[in-house]
Amino acid sequence: MTNGMTKDEMKRAVAEAALEYVQAGEVIGIGTGSTANAFIDALATIKHKIEGAVASSEATAKRLKERGIQVLELNETGDLSLYVDGADEATKHLHLVKGGGGALTREKIVAGASRKFICIADESKLVDVLGAFPLPIEVIPMARSFVARAIVRLGGEPVLREGLVTDNGNVILDVHGLKIMEPAKLEAELNNIPGVVTNGLFALRPADVLLLGTPTGVRKLT
Repeated sequence: MTNGMTKDEMKRAVAEAALEYVQAGEVIGIGTGSTANAFIDALATIKHKIEGAVASSEATAKRLKERGIQVLELNETGDLSLYVDGADEATKHLHLVKGGGGALTREKIVAGASRKFICIADESKLVDVLGAFPLPIEVIPMARSFVARAIVRLGGEPVLREGLVTDNGNVILDVHGLKIMEPAKLEAELNNIPGVVTNGLFALRPADVLLLGTPTGVRKLT
């Protein structure tokens, strides 16, 4: 690989590196977003080897079908061997912030149902402390203001994501101004606020492997 790889080339490189974790005859859980899309495109080259995929969003399901990969329902498949997804932020402890694309709840469900979670990202997503990227929280619409007030008390600045309704019919509050020193603790605390469906912290169930695209190749953190 040459120096000066573009972000798209880095995404393709990590997507192809993630194929090594795909075992024949398995059902694969797949996330949402541009890096997950790169993985779907890579997976299409070996689609004959797998049983199918569980999608974390309607958008991912559509792309899988377009690439000729069978889409299965999690309720029918049971636990999965592998989940592959991107991240908006990641630490060396493999704690993540996800949900920039609005699919965090289904992503968290599919990740939770998978024995191994491979996170693929370009190196710009690696941070020392989570929180510079606004933390998405999926909220039942009637609880929006109530949840926002609770978040303010925790020191965050919630902003309603305009014009977005999630695949589950809910809204998203993006929380600015957090410096997340204890991700697992905050994840549990936020999920205990009535009306919160889930939040974009993946710390109670972190990634197992983080594959980072760099200008000189793929860097692996475990």
